[in-house]
Amino acid sequence: MMDEPRFAQPIPNVTVAVGRDANLPCVVEHLGTYKVAWIHIDRQMILTIHRHVISRIPRYSVTYDNSNTWLLHVSQAQQDDRGYYMCQVNTNPMISQVGYLQVVVPPNILDIESTPSSVAVRENQNINMTCRADGFPTPKIIWRREDGQSITVERKKKVMVYDGEVLHLTKVSRNEMGAYLCIATNGVPPSVSKRIILDVEFSPMIWVPNQLVGAPLSTDVTIDCHTEAHPRAIIYWVYNSVMVLPSKKYIIDYNENSYRAHMKLTIKGLSVGDFGNYRCISKNSLGETEGSIRVYEIPLPSTPSKQNLHMEPKETVPVVVSRNETIKVASQPEVLFPMKNDEGHAPRSPNGIPFERKGSVAIGQSFSYTDMPPKEFGVSNDARSSFGAFSLLSLTTGVVPSTLFVLCHQRCESWLFL
Repeated sequence: MMDEPRFAQPIPNVTVAVGRDANLPCVVEHLGTYKVAWIHIDRQMILTIHRHVISRIPRYSVTYDNSNTWLLHVSQAQQDDRGYYMCQVNTNPMISQVGYLQVVVPPNILDIESTPSSVAVRENQNINMTCRADGFPTPKIIWRREDGQSITVERKKKVMVYDGEVLHLTKVSRNEMGAYLCIATNGVPPSVSKRIILDVEFSPMIWVPNQLVGAPLSTDVTIDCHTEAHPRAIIYWVYNSVMVLPSKKYIIDYNENSYRAHMKLTIKGLSVGDFGNYRCISKNSLGETEGSIRVYEIPLPSTPSKQNLHMEPKETVPVVVSRNETIKVASQPEVLFPMKNDEGHAPRSPNGIPFERKGSVAIGQSFSYTDMPPKEFGVSNDARSSFGAFSLLSLTTGVVPSTLFVLCHQRCESWLFL
């Protein structure tokens, strides 16, 4: 007596992506003269009997490996192929077992049901952006900003990722302008995304860092202004009611980033006719605004030259010294004044007389000195001994104000010069 047919193992559940091939095995021992059939339960369709394909769907086929395994092949599986499959043996009573074929579908964004790839809204108004997708299992929709910034939702709550098919933005600001990514995923690769550009429209605004700019004649000066506007604004400079155009005289530099722009105007070789008010004007379809910058003249810093400081005296005034000494006049001698009160602690001159430093005056010419005043000054020998009684004021009446010589008595042990 022969053994009856039996199934050696259950039919596994198989998952396949749409468009891929799938195989369902049915292992039967002691089949003998009995036949194996495959049936699609959901469709109530007989697919194969033994080695013959009954279905008219060419994507189904069956093979037998001579080792008790009957394989049902489903090529390029479609969503309609999803469902339960029965492997049946025509015994009496019939025996059968069932397996499940899962056909998964990667997500696909439905453009016709979603927000267009570019949308515009006026600043401080509300907007809804929608993203719908199909697939199996049902895809999950998330939103991100392409630049990595947060999304402001639910009364200014900031989130990095927002879940849901509809993204609701309230009182949109210009900072929320940019690209938003709608991403659909269901665990079946690949995930898909849609890029939606949100444009926030507003009239131009201008900010001028420096409204007063000073520069000397014959120098170069640069003025600049910043503007924000969307749609993109036309920006230009106006001077004396005339538009400033790029030239050798005027260098215009323009940098733009999103809805922000920075414009610089460099004026080469300033002349008298270049001073005045320059206007930076920004204009788009929603409005126009301007900023004013006044360029004014400032004098060059004065640098005294040596020729101006080195003045010659109107007449030579000799200095009487008590000894025949060689006198060296420094190019910038210090101003020396005698110290009468605290001689013990005051610094002293080369001759031992205390002095106090008060400043310096440039001397630009060497002078010759003699032991006694020359006779052409009309001074007798007796009067020469009274030189020390002259006052400081009386000795400077014939000398250039910036150069002062002090006459000293013949018996003075020191002399002063200023």
